[in-house]
Amino acid sequence: MAWKLAGAAVGLVLVLLAINRVPLKYTLRNLTVRWKTTLLTALAFTLVISLLVVMLAFVNGMQRMTEGTGRPENVLVLADGATDESFSNLSAGDLAEIESLPQIQHDAQTNRPLASRETYLIVTQPLPNAAKGRVQRRFLQVRGIENPAIAVQVHGVELLPGGSWFSEAGVQELPAGAPAIQAVLGEGVAHELAGDRTPEERAAARNPDRLEVGDSFRIGQRSWIVTGIMQSSGSTFNSEVWAKQSLIGPLFGKSNYTTLLLRTASPETARKLKDYLTNDYKKVAVNAQVEREYYASLSETNQQFTWAIGFVTVVMAIGGVFGVMNTMFAAISQRIKDIGILRLLGYARWQILVSFLLESLVIALVGGVLGCLLGSLSDGWTASSIVSGSSGGGKLVVMELSVDAWVWAVGMFLTLLMGGIGGLVPAFSAMLKRPLEALR
Repeated sequence: MAWKLAGAAVGLVLVLLAINRVPLKYTLRNLTVRWKTTLLTALAFTLVISLLVVMLAFVNGMQRMTEGTGRPENVLVLADGATDESFSNLSAGDLAEIESLPQIQHDAQTNRPLASRETYLIVTQPLPNAAKGRVQRRFLQVRGIENPAIAVQVHGVELLPGGSWFSEAGVQELPAGAPAIQAVLGEGVAHELAGDRTPEERAAARNPDRLEVGDSFRIGQRSWIVTGIMQSSGSTFNSEVWAKQSLIGPLFGKSNYTTLLLRTASPETARKLKDYLTNDYKKVAVNAQVEREYYASLSETNQQFTWAIGFVTVVMAIGGVFGVMNTMFAAISQRIKDIGILRLLGYARWQILVSFLLESLVIALVGGVLGCLLGSLSDGWTASSIVSGSSGGGKLVVMELSVDAWVWAVGMFLTLLMGGIGGLVPAFSAMLKRPLEALR
């Protein structure tokens, strides 16, 4: 839709250029003569469009994260009635029955079903160095994994070089002698947790901006130690802490599992298995979803951001329209005699209108392109937010802002729309002036 609107706006500009009869160099000369006013108006467009691009990059990054997480051949099984992992509760006996279904693939070496039993939790973590009046806690995503070797194949995640999965025991001794829970972190949450360190700890750290293998942190009353960092950029796993299920389940009061993730041979098989488990499986009632569709449904927050951005955009656009309108009215007041001469030279009223309308569109276009270029600098920035589904369950996510062609299309459409609306009324006023009255 954005592409069509932007294409229509550009097409309109090309049509105006084609039918314009007033020399274009006349329009451009007027812009350079009033370069201070032109510059200020263009900078206003630059500010509006750059802010819009950054906000759209935020929404775009969140959309890519939720829609890009999970695999289409995986089936995610939750308890009946649960629409979010954090609200699910599954017993080991129920899972064993499901894991024996023939649609599930098996590990080539061990012949074990590719079914990952997991306990997913949202843990409230107080921020140790939070300033007064600022956010005091975060909602950290913690995932307990029963078998890392199976989970790696089902989820399709890998570790950055130098890392390893947690041991069978799931704990190890710190240099001070206290036992710490071994954990594998997503890249995003590794950056987020590094921000909890004091200035002295940051100065002494190997990487002041991210936790690395061997670094420790705290959740609740326990110390945790990093054994690996997941290559998880662009997915919600980027914001998760993975550890041994048998440890973190009892630690946070969740003895049962919340999730069973099943690998099938293809997306078609996954969809059929999902339908079978949800509608026809009689041994235990469950809610099964294709994994990718489940994560894509975590878009309620994204929709809220979109509506908020739409409101802010309308307010800023109104300001941009009045800005260019004020500029064009000032230009017309200074060029009343020029208009009269153009009319006496034989230029029609509609040609005067097209000339002034093109002038406002040029100002908008220059400011809009600069705004898109400036806003594009945010591409790849990381930001943290809270997302939730329709059932609630807020959780911290760390994502990358993404500026793509769609964001540019929206930015350029809004630019030309503001320039067109803001220049139309002044252009009409110029068109209606009579030649002799203009020359007085």
